[in-house]
Amino acid sequence: MLLRKIFSRKWLITTALVLLGAALCIRLGIWQLDRLKQRRIFNAQVTTMRALPPLDLNADQPQVLTSMEWRRVTVSGTYDFANQIALRNQYNGNQYGFHLVTPLRLSDGRAVLVDRGWIPPDENSTPADWRKYDEPAQATVTGQIRLGRSRPDFGGVADALPLNGEKLMMWNNPNVEGISGQSPYPLLPIYIQPNVDPSDTVPPIPFQPTVDLTEGPHMGYALQWFTFSLILLAGYPFYLRKQEM
Repeated sequence: MLLRKIFSRKWLITTALVLLGAALCIRLGIWQLDRLKQRRIFNAQVTTMRALPPLDLNADQPQVLTSMEWRRVTVSGTYDFANQIALRNQYNGNQYGFHLVTPLRLSDGRAVLVDRGWIPPDENSTPADWRKYDEPAQATVTGQIRLGRSRPDFGGVADALPLNGEKLMMWNNPNVEGISGQSPYPLLPIYIQPNVDPSDTVPPIPFQPTVDLTEGPHMGYALQWFTFSLILLAGYPFYLRKQEM
């Protein structure tokens, strides 16, 4: 009797909305479990890489560099300030600015990009302006391996090389592959974020993100969505019974 009422013409639209709402809640719960899985994979990657000894890029350049994000690294070479680029929309605390990314040339002819850090935006809009931040060209950099990306994780604008063949000097993203397309020499498929010295307040100021290695709220959110679906599916028949009274 109740099943017949649930799918009767009078309650058909309401039943469809309840089933749709429950299905949506279940889908959102599964999505949160998927995010939890991704979070655990990320945490395992960071933990595993940070437990390894520093990688010396001058002595060893494995073919799987792109699987080593977050590993400590050291490398010596020669900065090529003439071919550096800047990243837009970077912050030092609440101060807007750019990050200078400079190729460090290695003895084998290749180079690796080094995010030398934050510079203020004032009077720093052209490559000529950035040269005041030159440092000794011969350098040893210690830091961590990072992978490039072609666009931000959420929103934002992807970069594209100019159609006229000119170099793109201001980038929205640390797009290593894209920057390689305008480089006069081969670039390694990663970039380096140097170690941060809290006492270093002179631009360019190195930056490394704070990494949260917790599992976040995803399991709690998943349980909430599954509970909402259960309330809809179990509560709807109870509601219909109340209508008969």
